Order: sequence, then C-alpha cells, then structure tokens
Amino acid sequence: MADAAASARRPERPLSPHLQIYRWPVTMLTSILHRISGVGLGLGLLLVAWWLIAAAAGPEAYAMFLAAAGHWAGRVVLFGFTAALVYHLLNGIRHLAWDAGYGYEKSRAERTGTLVIALAVILTLAIWALAYHSMGAF
Repeated sequence: MADAAASARRPERPLSPHLQIYRWPVTMLTSILHRISGVGLGLGLLLVAWWLIAAAAGPEAYAMFLAAAGHWAGRVVLFGFTAALVYHLLNGIRHLAWDAGYGYEKSRAERTGTLVIALAVILTLAIWALAYHSMGAF
C-alpha cells in the first residue's frame, strides 16, 4: 500500500529523454558533425576523382565535368564538400589539441566546439566569396 501511495504522488516522467526536453550539448553536435563531414569527404573524393579523370581524358570530358559542376545542383554539392572539408579540418585541429591533453574541461570543450562551428561557416563563405570574386562574379 505504501508503494501505491508513493507512486501516486510522483509526477509522470518519461522513461528516456525526449527531443522536447533534452538539449544537445555542443560537444555532441560537433561529434556528430565530424562523423557526417568525414562521410561527406569520402563521397566527395569521388568528385575529385571525376575531376582528375576528366582533366586527363581531354577537353570534351572536362567540359562535361565543368557543365555538371557549374549547374546549380553541382554548386550545392561543391559547397557542401567545401563546408565538410573546412569543418573536418578545424575539428581535427581541435582533436589534436585534445590528443595533447588540452581542452578537456567542459566549458572549454563547449567554447571550442562553438568556435569550430562558427569558423567553419565563416571560412566556407569566405572561400566561396573569394572564388566568385576571382571569377569576376562580384
């Protein structure tokens, strides 16, 4: 009887954290993004291989590659590849610092994670702005 009375007073709680009440830590987000960017880089190497093979195959094959890369969908894929490359590089540098024993404190890990995400966005946009500027687009 005592157990029934005690359970009647307890509020209903979920058995596991739900998305509505659970906030992802920055370190969890950076870990997931690092894995996703690594897969993206692996797939992006197929584009690099296509580019090199097209360049070696001659002007017609290279023109076909340029047409695909210059299409809006091709540019979206190239932008994603650039973002994955920049993010993976910056987060890899963060991991090297961890390997050296620096940055394990929770507050520092969260700050550096936020910094890596922000710098990845800024550098990706800067790379693309520089590329468009060099083509004379603006």
